[in-house]
Amino acid sequence: MNRLPTGPTLGTGAAGFAVSHLVELLVSTGADVVAWHRPGGNTPSSSGRVRAEAVDLLDRHTVAERIARDRPATVYHCAGAAHVGRAWDNTAATLDANVRGTHYLVEALRAARLAPVLFVPGSAMIYRVSDQPLAEDAPIQPSNPYGLSKLAQERLALRAMADGIDVRVGRAFNHIGPRQDPSFAASGFAKQIAEIERGQRQPEIVVGNLEARREATHVADTVRAYHAIVERGVPGRAYNVSSGQAYAVGEVLERLIAKARVEVAVRVDPSRLRPNDVPVLAGNPARIREEVGWSPNIGLERTLDSILEYWRSRLR
Repeated sequence: MNRLPTGPTLGTGAAGFAVSHLVELLVSTGADVVAWHRPGGNTPSSSGRVRAEAVDLLDRHTVAERIARDRPATVYHCAGAAHVGRAWDNTAATLDANVRGTHYLVEALRAARLAPVLFVPGSAMIYRVSDQPLAEDAPIQPSNPYGLSKLAQERLALRAMADGIDVRVGRAFNHIGPRQDPSFAASGFAKQIAEIERGQRQPEIVVGNLEARREATHVADTVRAYHAIVERGVPGRAYNVSSGQAYAVGEVLERLIAKARVEVAVRVDPSRLRPNDVPVLAGNPARIREEVGWSPNIGLERTLDSILEYWRSRLR
C-alpha cells in the first residue's frame, strides 16, 4: 500500500453522480472531505466530515485561493462534462470544463507548492473503436469530442508529475446507478418506467440506439475502484475501471421492463441517436484486478433494481 500524505481530501464535482457516491465512501473511511460543487447547481450537504463549497473551476483566482487555503493532501478531480452525446453540440464547453478546469487546478497545486495525490478519472472513450475488450495499451484514437477532451485532460494531469504531483489515472468504462441523470440510458429508462407506473406518462418508453453494447458497472463499485487506485495504484499508470462484460442497451431495457409493474411499449426516437455512436465498448480489467486488487461486487440485476427503486422513491 502506498503511504499517502495526511490532510483533507478534496473532491471536485461533488454534486455530480459519481462523486456523490465517492464522498460517501470517503467519509466511511474517516476522511475529512472538502466537496467542491458548481455555483448555482445542486448543493451537496455539509455535515460531519464534509464541507461543501461552491467553486467554479474556470475561475482561476478562486481555485488558486481555495487550494492555497485548504492545502489538500488528496484530490479526486471528478468535475467536468460527462455526457458523450451532448459534447457534439457543446464541444467548446466540454473542452473548457475538462481541460481548462484541470489546467487551473494543477496550476493552483503547483503555485501552492503542494505534492498531493491527484486522481483523474479518464475515460474508455479515448481508445480506438474495437469489438474486442480494450487493455490499457490499446491504440488511442478518440471518436468523439468527449473522448478528445478526456484524453487531453489525462495527458495534462500526467505532465504535473514533473512538479512532484502524484497523479493516478482510472479510465472509467460505463457505470450506472442511483442519482444518475436521466439523459443516460439506464437511468432514463428507469425514470420513464417509474413515471408510467404512477400514471404520469403514456405506457411507452422512448429510446435511442438499442444495439450499442456497453458495460454497466454499479457506480458504488466504480468509486471503490477510484479509492483503490489512490491507495494501491502505481503513480502515472492508467487502470481500466472495467468489469470486462458489455451488455446491449436493448438487453438492459428488456431487463428493466421485466421489473415494471405495468405493461410498457417501446418507441425509437431518432433525435436520441448519436453521431458515430461506438458499437461496442468493453475493457480488459486484468491490470486493475492483478495490481490493485479490485473487481466489481454488484451484479447487473441488483444494479438495475437500485436504479428503478431510486426513481420510484423520487416520484412518490
